[in-house]
Amino acid sequence: MQPRIPGQSAHEPDGRPRVPPDDDVRLSAELAAVVSGARRRAVRDGDRQIDTAHLLHSLLESDPEVRSVFDGEPRLARLMGYLVQRSIGYGLRWQGSVEDSGAVPAVTGVEGYSPLAGGAMEDACARAGRRGGPVLGIDLLAAILVDPEARAVEVLDRAGIDANLVFVRADSHFRPAV
Repeated sequence: MQPRIPGQSAHEPDGRPRVPPDDDVRLSAELAAVVSGARRRAVRDGDRQIDTAHLLHSLLESDPEVRSVFDGEPRLARLMGYLVQRSIGYGLRWQGSVEDSGAVPAVTGVEGYSPLAGGAMEDACARAGRRGGPVLGIDLLAAILVDPEARAVEVLDRAGIDANLVFVRADSHFRPAV
């Protein structure tokens, strides 16, 4: 009997990994675990790259600080439902396509990420650099919500959550109160 789900390789036909390693020294241990979870999700879903929705899903599952940005959000369960069903329904139209809005310059140096997710990783690193610390989940949350064409933003909108409000909460998380 044939298995219902075909086996999936974590490597391209030429032997390169489909998604990036989790050992970026700029990342906190917590964020490295988030990237690892997003990588596993991308491979399991049959996606060639980690996209912003993979990162959002992993952040929500793994990072209490990120979840605190959503505290009191009545539609959080709906959001998680959309993210969970990505590989079986919602999001299937994304398979085989690259997440790139064209609104920001494509980042080609971040292998294994969609152009938007790669740009978000670089932006998160820059945010942490300005703060003087390792890259945290809250940095990445703000960074993945910058582009209104990001899949993470689309999922939030679909769930009825204001992505701009979430961005403002995440972006202001490390700013001192005035």
